[in-house]
Order: sequence, then C-alpha cells, then structure tokens
Amino acid sequence: MVKLPNFITLARLLCVPVAIWLVLSDELAAAFWLFIAAGLSDAVDGFIAKRFNQRSHLGALLDPIADKALLVSMYVTLGLSHALPAWLVILVVFRDALIVGGFLLITVLGQPMRWEPLRVSKLNTALQIGLIGVVLAERGLGLYLPGVARVLIYAVGATTVVSGGGYLVRWWRTLAGVEANP
Repeated sequence: MVKLPNFITLARLLCVPVAIWLVLSDELAAAFWLFIAAGLSDAVDGFIAKRFNQRSHLGALLDPIADKALLVSMYVTLGLSHALPAWLVILVVFRDALIVGGFLLITVLGQPMRWEPLRVSKLNTALQIGLIGVVLAERGLGLYLPGVARVLIYAVGATTVVSGGGYLVRWWRTLAGVEANP
C-alpha cells in the first residue's frame, strides 16, 4: 500500500516538468503558485509522515530527490530565461552534483558516514527557495521588491560555496578515517 506522504512527494516530483514548462512559456504567475503549492506539499508530507507514523524508507529517499529536482530545475530554467545570473545557476547545479557524487563515492567505498545535512546547507536551501519565490513573484505577480532578489542572489552564492566546502571537508575527513558516525 502506498503511504499518503509518498503519494504527495511523488505528486511534487511530477510537478517539476510542469513548472519548467510554465517558466519557459512565460506563465510566471502560474509557476509561482505551483512552486508555492510544491513547497506546501513538502511541509504537508513531512507533517503527515511524522504525526501519523507513516515514515518509510522510500519516503526518506524520494523526498530529497523531489526537492532537489524542483530546485535545480527551477534554477536552470530561470537561468535560461535570464531571470537568474548564469554564474549562480552554475554554482548551484555544481554544488548539487558534487553532493550527489560524494554520496555515491562514499557509498561505493562502503564508508560509514553521517548523512544529515549541514546547518549551512539548510540555510542555503531556504535561501534558494526564497530567491525562486521572489523572482517568480516579481516577474509573475508584478510585485515590486527592490533589491531583495539581488541580496538573495549573493546570499545564495555565498552559502552555496560554504556549504559545498563543508561537504568536501566532511567527505575528506570520512575518507581519512577521522569522521564516521553512521
């Protein structure tokens, strides 16, 4: 039986191509509301999983995949439509590829490691979400938020670099046998 939180997460994952299409079709108001709905669905599936004891191994794997698919896709799409600077898109995508690559490397090598996200990564994700929301709100809803996007762009850039560096240090320490806490 499919648990409700997993169904909600899968629905969020299936929203990714729709969100891309909406941005590329210049339907930015609809993209904004879909992005908000996806964000709310992330909170709802987590609440249901915890509150009603519906956690699952599948959900633990599927949820971050859905989150990363949505964020990376929106960054690439907003970059292609010149709503975000190319340097930031490259940085965000490279960091996420680095995280996935590091995860695969450590797993293949059979090294025990802590997998919870770094604090700076949680901040980075929140800033990434905020930036997408602001860009879509400005362009799709016509909201005037002077300077907010610019500040968020640099905050996302800085936390992306610090977070990526933090993961590199963690992996290096794990491979060197200094840090292991499965």
